[in-house]
Amino acid sequence: MLIAVDAAAAEPLYLQIRNQIVAGIATGQLEPGQSLPSVRSLASDLGINLHTVNKAYAVLRDEGYVTLSPASGDRREKNASLTPAGQTYARPPIAPTPTHRPK
Repeated sequence: MLIAVDAAAAEPLYLQIRNQIVAGIATGQLEPGQSLPSVRSLASDLGINLHTVNKAYAVLRDEGYVTLSPASGDRREKNASLTPAGQTYARPPIAPTPTHRPK
């Protein structure tokens, strides 16, 4: 599955990643148990900050789409894999959270 982001889009990058992964699940391009790219690898491939990918994966984890586990070896990046079969994937794309906070 190819993931692409548009820095000029109004939608935050982490939501673009999240929504593409959810779409891949819905269309069957991503199977339960299949590994996703590591945070560091995907960030490097997309040319974005690794914290952006980490946030996308954290949202997917919180929504129950993926499970995260530390990678083996010296690096402490996270690898993600899809949740086991039987998980429902009927959640719609989420709206971006406002970045402006009232004083």
